[in-house]
Amino acid sequence: MKSLVLAGLLALGCRAGPPALRLGTTYTVQQSGALAVLESGWTGPPFATVIGPSGQILHAAANGDVDVVITHAPALEQRLLVAPGQAQLRCPLVASRFAIVGPDADPARVATAATAADAFRRIAAAGGPFVSRGDSSGTHVKELALWRAAGVTPPARWYLESGADQAATLHLADERRAYALADLPTYAKLGGLGLRLLFSADTALTNPYTLYVVRGSGSPPAHPASRDFATWAMGPGREGILALRLADGTPAFVTRPGECTAIEKP
Repeated sequence: MKSLVLAGLLALGCRAGPPALRLGTTYTVQQSGALAVLESGWTGPPFATVIGPSGQILHAAANGDVDVVITHAPALEQRLLVAPGQAQLRCPLVASRFAIVGPDADPARVATAATAADAFRRIAAAGGPFVSRGDSSGTHVKELALWRAAGVTPPARWYLESGADQAATLHLADERRAYALADLPTYAKLGGLGLRLLFSADTALTNPYTLYVVRGSGSPPAHPASRDFATWAMGPGREGILALRLADGTPAFVTRPGECTAIEKP
């Protein structure tokens, strides 16, 4: 995955003409359809988009390699971007939901769990199998938090790390008749999966996406269109994302309260 991000950054440096707006975002933003909405609606400078796991995108932002990021790993965002003073603007964009998916037979009885942590304890008690992204993505960070809440350290014998994006991970879980944590909009867009949506009714499975304008260090400076893009994304761009629907017709994303706020440099 890291090589994909680095390749994208190298490609940005090879573009001729006026500088593109360098947008770093995640596989789930791309695979859910949200990125296509932003790319088709924005009428400002063209995007140069880098896609990867949240952790790698945030490292790229901290290094000044992108102008704007949209990620969904709040703890990593705080540690890698906000606390070091690398973000100048924070915008609560949208939220989706995670869901626990698995084989139709559901041997761990996840569908009748009381909470997400209870569902993970049931998976452990049943001996999985479970497929993790294992890639420092927002989905992986959430999964690890749920294992901690469940009081479980998954043993290697039934726990597999794909090291891949959300779609590839779900296809692997399908092949192995395994459980997985899924970004619900991405899961809904994938066809041909035998995986069943088993559990999503817990506020712990909320999946918040935040847009950050990166401060820039002067080499190169922050892109002059970064704030314009943030303003547009919080208005017409967000409206387009909110229009996306799941298979049952319910919204794939919901709005988050609040407006863009400036972040003071420490």
